[in-house]
Amino acid sequence: MTKLLHNDTCPICSREVAAYARQAERAGVALEIDGLDAAADWGLDRDAAARTFRVQQNGRIVEGLDAFRLLWARLPGWRWLARLTGLPGIHWLADRGYRHIAAPALFALHRRRERRAAQRSSR
Repeated sequence: MTKLLHNDTCPICSREVAAYARQAERAGVALEIDGLDAAADWGLDRDAAARTFRVQQNGRIVEGLDAFRLLWARLPGWRWLARLTGLPGIHWLADRGYRHIAAPALFALHRRRERRAAQRSSR
């Protein structure tokens, strides 16, 4: 069983994970999807869980690009991307792109959504 933890409050992340879920269902791949409410089950708080994508398989938790690669390798329509991003130069570039650009940008948007929600609820 492959299990993922993602920021389900992020519209971009949610759409992407929904696409993975559809592909997994069509391929008969067992996939369990957790959102931020399950962060404590992963040993994390909500902010830590929102910072990066995580996959658990065979008791091992992987995060970031390697988590995506682990998931992609299990999904027929995505295996090519797992192989491509495993190539040394491409892995290095994609990992840094995710870790230093995409993940921080998505987390900043998450924090902004959280602040707006807190402001609305305090009114």
